[in-house]
Amino acid sequence: KRKDFEMATIKVKQTTSRINCPKIQKKTLDALGLTKMNKVVEHEDNPTIRGLIRKVHHLVTIVE
Repeated sequence: KRKDFEMATIKVKQTTSRINCPKIQKKTLDALGLTKMNKVVEHEDNPTIRGLIRKVHHLVTIVE
């Protein structure tokens, strides 16, 4: 049997513009689903997502 449990989630908000950012950082924002300023997306909290956030930490914030 599989127990039902909630996965930990993390909310990420884009706080800085992507203008003049390197292409790889723009692609990282796209992978996170962040396309506009002040947009908030929710993802499962796992090492992959944490790594993406770490690459663009200067452009995003974690929202509680």
